[in-house]
Amino acid sequence: MSKFSFFSITLSFISLMLFWIAMSGFLDAIHLTFGVLSVGGVLMLNYQLKKHRFYTDDMDNLDELRLFRAAYYFFWLIYQIIIAGFHVLGIILRPSMPIEPSIIKFRVDLPSSHAKMILGNSITLTPGTLTIDIEGDLFIVHSLDDASFESLKNDEMPRQVLQLFDKEDRSVIRDFEIIKSAEEI
Repeated sequence: MSKFSFFSITLSFISLMLFWIAMSGFLDAIHLTFGVLSVGGVLMLNYQLKKHRFYTDDMDNLDELRLFRAAYYFFWLIYQIIIAGFHVLGIILRPSMPIEPSIIKFRVDLPSSHAKMILGNSITLTPGTLTIDIEGDLFIVHSLDDASFESLKNDEMPRQVLQLFDKEDRSVIRDFEIIKSAEEI
């Protein structure tokens, strides 16, 4: 475990207190006291959690994360969420509601559990898809229709996640399987 630096603790405390103030909307003594106690408790709990490694490739810090690429990925994901949102809206507004739900199973070749977590959360954030389970390198995803999982099928989203941690551009998904009926699961 790496030790917390004074700068890290101070920055965490200030940002969490600003979030507390923004969410509570009050600046009186009682609310600020509760804020200080809550933020202090969160920082202590976080310190205790940092003592344990939950995965073999668990990173204490995100030194491997490419920050400029992360900024690009953030805006790319927002764009994907908007596009998928309009797609789902189109499905809802059509009287026939052309929904063809599917379960998709695939394996990924990503460098760490953090990369897998980012991919799983990105899939869930995109309307029309939901990450059901991640076990090792096996992902199980529910999809509203065939167009909803297109960025997974063509390996676009997983490659974007890979590039957060690695400059290499290679295929990430393998063993892609589409299941249309409950019996096939």
